[in-house]
Amino acid sequence: MNSLQALSDPTRQRIVEMLASGALSSGEIASRFDLSPPAVSQHLKTLRAAKLVSVHADKQKRIYQLNPEGVRELADWLARIRALWNPKLDALEEALKRNPDEYQHD
Repeated sequence: MNSLQALSDPTRQRIVEMLASGALSSGEIASRFDLSPPAVSQHLKTLRAAKLVSVHADKQKRIYQLNPEGVRELADWLARIRALWNPKLDALEEALKRNPDEYQHD
């Protein structure tokens, strides 16, 4: 599963947002949802498969954190999309500035 597919689910989006603030144990993550621990575990598994999070053991706990490599790949993809759209949006802005009355709706 790629990162965009993984992030299509709101629960997984929230997990990534939580981990952006720092590493959390699977129990800490699960406690923030009205889902069963196995359901949260499935979401974490999907995020690991998409390389958005990584996990390591700390005694009896599994600690999750954002995977910089996976997040960087997603950020790079977004940068490429922005690079395609920014010139078009800049051109639209200039056209609107030059002829504002032409583009107004009543």
